[in-house]
Amino acid sequence: MGAASHQALAPVRLLRAIACALVKTLAVQFLLATVRSRATHPRENALVAIDSTKFPTMHFDDLLVQAKFAPPRIGTRHIPRRQLLDRLRETQHCTITLVTAGAGFGKTILLVQWRQELMKAGAEVAWLALTQDDRRGSVFCRYLLAAFKRLGIEVDDDTLAEDDHGARSIENVVAAIIAGAQELAKDIYLFIDDYHHVEDPWAHQLMQKLLTHSPGNLHIVISSRVAPALSISRLRVYGQVAEVDFSDLPFSREEAQAFFEQNLSTMKLTADELRLIQDMTQGWPATLQLIAIMLRSRPGTREQLHAFLWRSGDLQAYLAEDVIAQSPPALIAFLESISIFRRFNADLAAFVAGAENAADLLRRAEDESLLIQRVESDDRSPWFRFHPLLGEFLAARLAQRGKDAVEALHRRGSQWFASHDLLVEAVRHANLGGDVEFAVNAIEQAAPANWSLSYVGAMVHLLEHLPQEALSAHPRLFFLGCLTYALTARPSLAQRWLEQLRRTDMASHPAAAVHLALAEAAIATQRDDNQRVVALLERPRSEWPDNRMLKYLYLGALANAYARNGRVKDALRLLNDNAVMAEDHGSEIALLVEATLPTIYLAQGRVSEAVHLASALLEQAESSYGRHSVCASTCAAMLGEVYYELDRIDDAREVLANRARILRSSWPEVMIQASLCHARLDRLQQDSASALAFLDVQAVHFHGLGLARPMGYMLAEQARILLADGDHIRADDVVARLCALGEAHRGASFHAELSAIAAFARARLALANFDASQALHALDEVRAFARSFGRERLLVRANLLAAVSFDNLEQHDAATQCLTDAVRTGAKLGLMRAFLDEGERIGPLLATVRHEPTLGTQAAHYLDTVLDKLGTAPVRVSPSGTASLAAQHVSLTPRELEILLLISQAMSNKRIALTLNITVGTTKWNVRNILTKLGVSTRYDAMMWAREHGFIQ
Repeated sequence: MGAASHQALAPVRLLRAIACALVKTLAVQFLLATVRSRATHPRENALVAIDSTKFPTMHFDDLLVQAKFAPPRIGTRHIPRRQLLDRLRETQHCTITLVTAGAGFGKTILLVQWRQELMKAGAEVAWLALTQDDRRGSVFCRYLLAAFKRLGIEVDDDTLAEDDHGARSIENVVAAIIAGAQELAKDIYLFIDDYHHVEDPWAHQLMQKLLTHSPGNLHIVISSRVAPALSISRLRVYGQVAEVDFSDLPFSREEAQAFFEQNLSTMKLTADELRLIQDMTQGWPATLQLIAIMLRSRPGTREQLHAFLWRSGDLQAYLAEDVIAQSPPALIAFLESISIFRRFNADLAAFVAGAENAADLLRRAEDESLLIQRVESDDRSPWFRFHPLLGEFLAARLAQRGKDAVEALHRRGSQWFASHDLLVEAVRHANLGGDVEFAVNAIEQAAPANWSLSYVGAMVHLLEHLPQEALSAHPRLFFLGCLTYALTARPSLAQRWLEQLRRTDMASHPAAAVHLALAEAAIATQRDDNQRVVALLERPRSEWPDNRMLKYLYLGALANAYARNGRVKDALRLLNDNAVMAEDHGSEIALLVEATLPTIYLAQGRVSEAVHLASALLEQAESSYGRHSVCASTCAAMLGEVYYELDRIDDAREVLANRARILRSSWPEVMIQASLCHARLDRLQQDSASALAFLDVQAVHFHGLGLARPMGYMLAEQARILLADGDHIRADDVVARLCALGEAHRGASFHAELSAIAAFARARLALANFDASQALHALDEVRAFARSFGRERLLVRANLLAAVSFDNLEQHDAATQCLTDAVRTGAKLGLMRAFLDEGERIGPLLATVRHEPTLGTQAAHYLDTVLDKLGTAPVRVSPSGTASLAAQHVSLTPRELEILLLISQAMSNKRIALTLNITVGTTKWNVRNILTKLGVSTRYDAMMWAREHGFIQ
């Protein structure tokens, strides 16, 4: 390890070094103070010299001993572990509290925080920090009694004879401690840090006896890297044990974000970077500290954070020196052999590593907190997984054995998984072991009966390594290959496979017709040809696939195609008549089908209903299949758009963070949802340039995939941003490209939607060019599409632009009608960003309909919320607070109040425009709104009304 690595000490070793330096500093200060005292007060110095027997010299070792009873200081940048502290607070009555985890998980810091809370509450607390030097029983007992002395419990040193470690001595010590504790009238707490250093069985017996007979007011808190050699089952039964372990101590995403905000003051990490770090580290505090050090000292590593962390010499040294250093070589070699698996159990480990004692080794690794944790499973035999960083570390060590040795382990793992019907893992490890033939045979024997979406990744890897000549020998792979390529946004490749499939013997099979139809429908779905999907799949229920997985894929594809074609009622009826069977609830494909319903709601704009369904499905998908599973990613894209529309910006960013795959390889609708949400978040949280650059990349990507509709959405969003920023020249070019795209795909099944997208962009451009009539003409096409296809959110947005257009044409009744329609529908659906994204120009218009009787109470309250977010909240009183009751319901914006004040000074529209740095047209527009709101017809009447009601002096 180089000099740079030595400089960035691992957190635990760094704390030890700081502690030693502090003790040395105190010792030096004590000696200097003694010298100064003798030089300044010679008479007193003489007394000191005469009575030296009464004042013995304080040695350095004595200072070290004192440090054992003082917890480490925590700086102002520490992160309060509020959730864990709440748990500890609720269980502080317990006899024993165990905090067990490996190095660097923040055990000591947590206990220091809890100690501070207890002391503030008035409890008596003592601290004992153990080291390797305290492993002998006699030394441990000496410090234990000294710690109890600090709690006011005096134990005679003669209670324990140095030459007698028998039961009688333990009983005497325990009896003395208990008697002393019972004399105290308050709760007392003894914190023992790093108990794993205790090795003497006699010391464990002492602690066991003390716990067994502990009085109610004595509470012992132990932190340890390994499970202490103490029997506490009986105490657990009586609810006298509180436990915090490896699974509880990692930082949550919010805690990790707070940590980096405090430790990287000049650098703000993005949501994607925070999620990437969280996924890599799983919240391991020590590794978060290492990342913070690296980013501070080498900011350039931020661009390659993922790769740099794996290569970090500091991390490798920390894992080697602080995590596995104390474990025997045989255990480490065993763990290396199974590091190739994402999950493992004792049976698998024994078969692959050839270790008959695998169960004992895994139990020891778990007891020693070697960063393995249990995975939820229905199996009687527990399953485990490594912490990602430790797994990579062990795999790197395993690679030193050579490629042949590693591939042999993969092949043995593949055989075990195949024999236990775990097909995904079997195929994955056969691929990694270079045994393609075994992977193909495993698929042939099981498919499609046990095929699931989790199989997609393994299938893609297999297909990429399968020689072309092998296809003729395994015709059933054609079908799965078609589905796999279609599901991963590669329709052209899927189409070629489908054509070859039609020429094989499999095509003559009785069930082939519906399978071929499903494969072609999956390709059509990727190509946005929903009319073709309906034509292929709209057949009697008796002709549907028998296989459950294929049946649900069939159902989801047909329901989505109905909805995209505007047949929303048919889609909802289809889902209702073919609900997921009870035995299939929770399966990945069933979750994907269940996600079809909120997807339909979202397309309509029913975000209030979609959010509840989508969030529940996402939680279930992530907990069952992982954050990056197909069903979780699909739900995340939908939920991101829902959160954005509800103006829950941070939630939207978090749900999409570090999910790059759904931006590039998924269903068209999923990619559209994720891409638009990503771009809008970039504009809100970064700038327009970032959003435009991202949209440009996505447009090129969709063009390469041959997906015109997604590309059209990217261009339309670019045009919206450019027009909002006043860049009419670039916007004009983008709109021209969008219109050309629509013309190029005239006649396609998605042309109506693409044409509506282009029409909306033309309407925006026309308004920017002060051509309201042209804008209304384009909006007529948008609104016609929205009504025909049940897109109510799109209709709301179109009505808002139509209101602006009518207002520009001074057709106020038509503008009012569009606004009230938009507000009523928006209130029903729960929309927010549909209004906010139209910017400041829509706020004053919306304020004019606040008291329209046709709105209704619910819509009026909803409109107040929208106006408040737009910064156009109703003005209830004047700045002086003297507005009359009649004026308290007038909704004037801050800009309108400014103009009203200038009107009272007899300024012309031109003079007002110059004063406020706005256009004359904007001034006229605002004056007209003021007159309408006040119910007057002239500027003079407005001035008199405002003075009469206290708005101006």
